[in-house]
Formats: sequence, C-alpha cells, structure tokens
Amino acid sequence: MSTAVSFEAANYHPPTWEAISRAHARIALRIHRTPIFTSTSLDTLAGAHFFFKCENLQKTGSFKIRGAANSILSLSSEQAARGIVTQSSGNHGAAVACAAAWRGVPAYIVMPKNAPKVKIQAIQAYGGKITFCEPKVSSRKEVCDRVQEETGAHLVHPYDDDRIIAGQATAAKEFLEEIPDLDAVFAPVSGGGLLSGTCLGAKGIRKDIRIIGCEPARADDAYRSLTTGTLESLESSDTIADGLRASLSPRTFAILRKHVDRILLVSEEEIIATARLVWERMKIIVEPSSSVALAPLLKPAAVKSLNLPPRSDGKPPKLGVIFSGGNVDLNALPWLP
Repeated sequence: MSTAVSFEAANYHPPTWEAISRAHARIALRIHRTPIFTSTSLDTLAGAHFFFKCENLQKTGSFKIRGAANSILSLSSEQAARGIVTQSSGNHGAAVACAAAWRGVPAYIVMPKNAPKVKIQAIQAYGGKITFCEPKVSSRKEVCDRVQEETGAHLVHPYDDDRIIAGQATAAKEFLEEIPDLDAVFAPVSGGGLLSGTCLGAKGIRKDIRIIGCEPARADDAYRSLTTGTLESLESSDTIADGLRASLSPRTFAILRKHVDRILLVSEEEIIATARLVWERMKIIVEPSSSVALAPLLKPAAVKSLNLPPRSDGKPPKLGVIFSGGNVDLNALPWLP
C-alpha cells in the first residue's frame, strides 16, 4: 500500500525546473492554459498594474487539477489499479476525482462535513466516493488513513508531494512565460502546494522576482511558521476562505523558508469585500480563497509598503495575482444577508 513520499528536511531537494517542465508537458493537453486578465479600475484603486492568472477558469474550477493530473498521470498501472485516495476541503478532491476518471480508476475523497455543497456536488459529479470527517486536520488524516487501509488505494496528498508541487508550479511558469517582467507574484497559502510551486515556477524563470503569500488572519499558520522559523500547525479554522484551512507540511515549509519573500494577512471582512469587488469590476466568479491573494493590496498605501524596486520605465509596479479557484455556492454568497 502506497503512502506519501517520506521526507527528510536535511536531505530534501525540491522539484527541479526540469521536473516542472516535464510536468507541464505531461498535463498540457489535459488542462487549460488559463487566461491572464487585467482591470483598469483595480489598477487605479491600488496604484499598480495588475495581471490576474485566472485559475478560476481552469478545469474543475481551480489550479488543483494541475498537481492532481501530474501526480495521477505519473503513476504506473500497478500503482493506480486500486484507485486513488486523498483528503480535501473540496477543490483538490474534485481534481483527484477528475484525474482518476481519466485513468479509469476509483477516487476515494475524505472531506470535512462542513465543506461547501457546491464542492461536494462537484466531486460526486466526477465520480468521487466521499467519506466525511470532522473539520479538523487530525480527523482528516485519521479518516484518510483508514480509507486507504480499507481500499489499498494510492495516496495523492493535496500538497505534501513533489509531483503535486511540480504540477502547481506550471501556473506560475505559464504566468512568467506570458508576462516576464512582473515585479511580484501573489498567491494564497494553505498547505503551501500552490505557493511552493509558485516560488519554483516563477523563480525558475526570473530569480529576482518577489513571491508573496497571502493568508487569512484566522488561519495564519504559514505566517507564524515563517516568523518563528518553526513549523506551526492549525487544527481547525472557521475562515470564510474554506480552501485555506490546511497547514503547511515540512516539505512546503522548507521551500517557503528558502524562496518566499513574505506572508501578508487579511481579515474576513477584507476577503469578502475583495471577492465582491472582483465579481463587480471584473465580471468573473472567484471564491473567497482566491480573493485572499488580492485583498492585502487594496489597503491604503499597501503597494508602496511592499518596497519594490522602482521600475526602469518609471511606471507603477506590475503585480501578478493568482486567482486560485472559482467554486462558489451561489445560494450562500458571503455578502448576502
């Protein structure tokens, strides 16, 4: 029975640029090369030139299909034969169910019982078999271990897996291939798979680019971990950004300690207001977890406080924002009474 790849911090070598490029080639025909949008009104509001990598328009509605596809398509027939098992708050589960269907094998998804209905329905639509757990990190792992023991399925962890990280890195790779002179890239952080991949994918093209993670203040384990230098976990959280309730793993922590420039925190009110602003100004659907990557930039003087080097052309900084997903329950929008 397979488990997550073992991790030894002292000897750990993150995915290389070659591994990321192979991952991109492996998944390219299965995923969308998502568009990059701009918004003059948001530029004016923040005093910057924004570029938005719209993974909310990705297959399964989030960036998660990149890592899930890379991991599952990498498996041998023998490894995949008994199916795939994972734990997820929703988006990774849908991606695993979709990629498992491509391989023609079952997907067993463990998810918290308070997960959004729209994400539950998406997993079921892709053929995933759901087992619910308590909304705690420890419960997710315990139930996932039990399901794996019962089924013999191969574990595809949401973020503590180099193949997942390499797959997520392809979003930043595409971003920098199209907009090579970005001054910084902003991405949400939860377990750290996307942010780790963003570091490796972006800095694989431009070593001097700034990578900044954004996190709900109610789920601030990444901020605390990088501040103290010690990996700190979060057992549970009630943030509206339901996709950001996980904690870093030793693997993602090691990458972020070396490559991420800083973590910015945002309040629940800022997350909700920013999501609504994007809906209104850009006419696209993003989930609260996506708006976390933009929210800290809309505070007064926020862009100036980043202390980015001045551009040689004298223009405002070019900031890349990764919209991580767009799976929202339209019957439970956070700004509705």
